[in-house]
Amino acid sequence: MEKIDKKQFEFVGLDSSASEIIDAPTYSYWKSVFKQFFSKKSTFFMLAILIAIIFMSFVYPFFVHCNFNDVSNINDFSKRYIWPNSQYWFGTDKDGRSLFDCVWYGARNSILISVLATVINIILGVVIGGIWGVSKTVDTIMIEVYNVVSNIPQLLIIMVLTYSLGAGFWNMILAFCITGWIGIAYSIRVQILRYRDLEYNLASQILGTSKFRIVVKNLLPQLISVIVTMVSQLLPSYISYEAFLSYFGIGLPISVPSLGRLISNYSSNLTTNAYLFWIPLTVLVLVSLPLYIIGQNLADASDPRTHR
Repeated sequence: MEKIDKKQFEFVGLDSSASEIIDAPTYSYWKSVFKQFFSKKSTFFMLAILIAIIFMSFVYPFFVHCNFNDVSNINDFSKRYIWPNSQYWFGTDKDGRSLFDCVWYGARNSILISVLATVINIILGVVIGGIWGVSKTVDTIMIEVYNVVSNIPQLLIIMVLTYSLGAGFWNMILAFCITGWIGIAYSIRVQILRYRDLEYNLASQILGTSKFRIVVKNLLPQLISVIVTMVSQLLPSYISYEAFLSYFGIGLPISVPSLGRLISNYSSNLTTNAYLFWIPLTVLVLVSLPLYIIGQNLADASDPRTHR
C-alpha cells in the first residue's frame, strides 16, 4: 500500500465566521415577482394595449369635450353619419358628434368608476376580513350577514341600489361598495383561518404578539397573490356592471358619456351605421380583457411557489 506524504497536506484552522455565511443566491420577493410577471409574452402585449387606452382616456379628454346635450351640429347635415375616415377616425352620429371624442371621454368615466370601486372594496374587504378571521365575536356577527347577502345575486343588489340612489357617478360607486366588500372579506377570512393556527403563529401568540401584528406581519403577506387575483377579477367586472347599468339607463346621467351609455345610445344603429355600436363595444372589450389577463399574470407571479 502506497504511503501518503503528509507534507503535501496542511491543517486548516476552524473559521467560526464561515459557518454564518449562507452560500445561496440572494432572494428578493418583488424582484422575483416582476421577473416572473414579465417573462410572459402576453404581459407585454396586453400592457401595450392597456397603456395606450389609458393614455387616450385620461389625456385626450383634456382637449375635447363630449356632452350628449350638445346639439350644436344637429342642423349641419353634412356632419351627420360620417363613416370613419382620416378626419373623423370613429365617424359621427346623427347629431354630428365625433364618436372618437365621446369614446375616450366615456372610457375615462368607466375606468374611473371601476378603479375607485375596486380600491374601496379591496381596502374594506382586507381590513374587515383580517379582523373577521381572528375575532370570534366579529365572526359570529359577520357570518350571519354574509349568509344573507351571499344568497342574493350581487348584480340584483347593485341594480336596486342604483335605482334607489339615482343616476350619478358617486351614486354608482356607492352602490358597488355597499355590499361589494363582503365577499372579499369572507375570502380573506377563509384564507386567514388556513394560516392562523400554524406553528409560527402559535409561537407568536405565546410570546405575547398582538393579534393585529400577527395579522399584518404574519398573515396578510401570505395572501398577496389572493388579493391580486381579486383585483384582477373586480376591475373588469365593475366595468361590465357599469356598461350593463348604463345600457338600461340606470347608471350615469344621460348627459354623461360612458362606454355603457354609448353602447346603449347607439344600439339602434346595429343594422344601419353599425360602426356607432361596434366601436364602443370593441373599446370596452379592449379595456376589460387586458385588465383581466394582466391581473391574472400578476397574481400568478406573486405566488412564491412559481418563483425559481
